[in-house]
Amino acid sequence: MSSFDEREKGYERKFQQEQELAFKVRARRNKLFGIWAAERLGLTGAAAETYANELVAAGLAHHGDAEIVDTVTRDFAAKGVGIDATRVQLELEHYAAEARKQYGAPR
Repeated sequence: MSSFDEREKGYERKFQQEQELAFKVRARRNKLFGIWAAERLGLTGAAAETYANELVAAGLAHHGDAEIVDTVTRDFAAKGVGIDATRVQLELEHYAAEARKQYGAPR
């Protein structure tokens, strides 16, 4: 195998590892964020866990953050929680940073 082929395979491995890490960080972020949102909605125990898992699934199915923010903002409005979309987005960003920290991922 030539050094070019070896280098190419190395880049492919690195790309795959970066994609796997990004997936894990995104899922972790959504889970942490979901738990935060569930607490604000007054959910505890299994109900809070279910809500957080639903956000994880929604976040993985749809790669944009807008749907997650919209969902949580609508849920807050329906329950009378006084947190707007801007604050929801800030919390999502906070949990993104926390998830990267937990996985030791670069920014």
